[in-house]
Amino acid sequence: ENTPTQPTGPSISFTDVASSAYYADAVAWAVEKGITVGTSTTTFSPDAPCTRAQIVTFLWRAAGSPSMGGNNPFTDVAPGSYYCDAVQWAVAQGISVGTSATTFSPDATCTRGQTVTFLYRYEKSPAVSGGNAFTDVPSDAYYTNAVQWAVNNGVTSGTSETTFSPNATCARGQIVTFLYRD
Repeated sequence: ENTPTQPTGPSISFTDVASSAYYADAVAWAVEKGITVGTSTTTFSPDAPCTRAQIVTFLWRAAGSPSMGGNNPFTDVAPGSYYCDAVQWAVAQGISVGTSATTFSPDATCTRGQTVTFLYRYEKSPAVSGGNAFTDVPSDAYYTNAVQWAVNNGVTSGTSETTFSPNATCARGQIVTFLYRD
């Protein structure tokens, strides 16, 4: 669905994105496609933690920023915020749920487990095959199939041969790379 393409427009230049960084092409692609912008005109902040609001907004924009109507059940998602429509869309699509019936926790840091789960659900939760090589991914965790899907499809790999680090913070550079590879 989101086939990576080399940027064709003007070169995107952030002082904190080295051309040799593993995420350089992904950052350029995401900015060119309108999925994200820098944290300033000259920085992207690739090592900054990505929030729940940011990742659902990235996915929403990748889907074409569909219009959303209806009620917003979340008291911590302000109407008119940059992520309000994205949160409503993500919940309507089954990509994410709130952290409670009335909260979404948009400023909470997104973990590696949450990130691959959002991407997996964005792809409509396809069937997975193969075994789980990661000792830190329990067979009954909400992210188990998402981790296996992400590894099988080259979206990401583990943090070692036997660990995935599902509770580790996911940085902006990692998330746009996951999207680029998806």
